[in-house]
Amino acid sequence: MILLIGWIAARIIRSLLRRILLKSRVDETLVSFLVSVSYVAIMAFVIIAALGKLGMQTASFVAMIGAAGLAIGLALQGALTNFASGVLMIIFKPIKVGDFIDAAGAMGVVNEIGIFTTILKSLDNKVIIVPNGKLTKNNIINFTTENQRRIDIVAGVSYNDDLDKVRKVLESILSEDNRILKDPAPTIGVLELADSSVNFAVRPWVNTPDYWDVFFALQEKIKKRFDAENISIPFPQQDVHIHNTEQL
Repeated sequence: MILLIGWIAARIIRSLLRRILLKSRVDETLVSFLVSVSYVAIMAFVIIAALGKLGMQTASFVAMIGAAGLAIGLALQGALTNFASGVLMIIFKPIKVGDFIDAAGAMGVVNEIGIFTTILKSLDNKVIIVPNGKLTKNNIINFTTENQRRIDIVAGVSYNDDLDKVRKVLESILSEDNRILKDPAPTIGVLELADSSVNFAVRPWVNTPDYWDVFFALQEKIKKRFDAENISIPFPQQDVHIHNTEQL
């Protein structure tokens, strides 16, 4: 009777737990895992209770299960860390499928968030499998969470050039591109008085999907417009490095 009633109760609890978790919008992978673990735990308790009712000593079984659980936990310490991290990521959702992220030394688009690992696809179409423990232990840079991003470009000109003219040219370039947002307004200012150039910071805001297209287009436009306006772009100084052949 204990086995029968316990088996029925375990199935009912499993069904109720699945419904509650799905209504809470918990990830399907995590739901299946938690439901399975809860069912096995209830059935183990029911079996031990039935054996005790038959007069068998269950203390040794409980101790054996505890010892086995401890041994398995120590052996799978790394896997359990990844599992716990995966559960936290699924619950708190710092990233989601389709996000472009830079984390744990890897950069790419999130393809799948699993219990133990997260799968990324790099820009050159490589598959990167990252343990969840590494993701939660490091900073995660999510490039697609916000709807708008700022482009940072440094434009260097000669010390002989008219800075007011340079500023007007840069303002004209930004105003001609409809993808550049008016609010927040772009920022143009002298960033640095370098050794061989005066460096301007050009920082327009764009919608996130337009980021790379505008970034590449602005680089090209600035070079062409500077050439047309006779604004000098200094050649970068190349440092001469002497390497130790033994180190190489």
